[in-house]
Amino acid sequence: MLLTQFDETRRAVINPEDYLLPVENFPETLVSIFSHQLFSAVLEFLGGKVIAETHDVDGIWPVYEVTYNGQRFAFYKARLGAPACVGCFEEVIAFGAKRIILLGNCGVLDRNIKDCGIIIPTKAIRDEGTSRHYAPAADYIDVNRKYIPEFKAVCDQFGYPYVEGITWTTDAFYRETPGKIEARKAMGAVCVEMECAAMQALCDWRGVEFFQFLYAGDNLDHSNWDPRSLSGTARLDDKQKIALLAFELAARIS
Repeated sequence: MLLTQFDETRRAVINPEDYLLPVENFPETLVSIFSHQLFSAVLEFLGGKVIAETHDVDGIWPVYEVTYNGQRFAFYKARLGAPACVGCFEEVIAFGAKRIILLGNCGVLDRNIKDCGIIIPTKAIRDEGTSRHYAPAADYIDVNRKYIPEFKAVCDQFGYPYVEGITWTTDAFYRETPGKIEARKAMGAVCVEMECAAMQALCDWRGVEFFQFLYAGDNLDHSNWDPRSLSGTARLDDKQKIALLAFELAARIS
């Protein structure tokens, strides 16, 4: 099968460094969020200035410099889905990012995980295609190899409970069938999202540190789909506080 044919060639026909230059004084640590409502709310709270931009057919995606607890960080809105997400972060890494902290929403496969509950992935099931171009074929990839203890300390300090477990990364959220859900639960998955496996593979390939944590949205561990706080505006205040945990972690490890 095509996706088992991993090519270890380091240089591709098109490479980010072929047309992008490093950005002078680019912050080594970058925090990123998927939700545009949440991203806008956090940016309004922190302020910031544009220091770089990525471009694609969907538009221009600014990279901001923000300050949190006296430290400089890059702040960028991630794109939904593994191919778009990885493509943009290839360019952000070319700008100079050395460490990426990514906050995403996920569906839960364990109904005991509360709405907006925090999940720390330890492995990701690679049910997408992008990671296969950055790492040899396998069903799982280890994620968050660094900084889990530091992030747990942040959660404990601010009183946020968390769950550790395996996440299921898939390309096709409209094909999360009951049979697939049960199969992925049997593989140990407690949640489902669309980017984690691919982002870890990218960062391993490029030699960049990566940490992702998730907050629970819709519940798939039910006879009928329960959207809960999946909407970007639902419980936005709670999500803003969760987002600031990413900056607390960044301040500790930078």
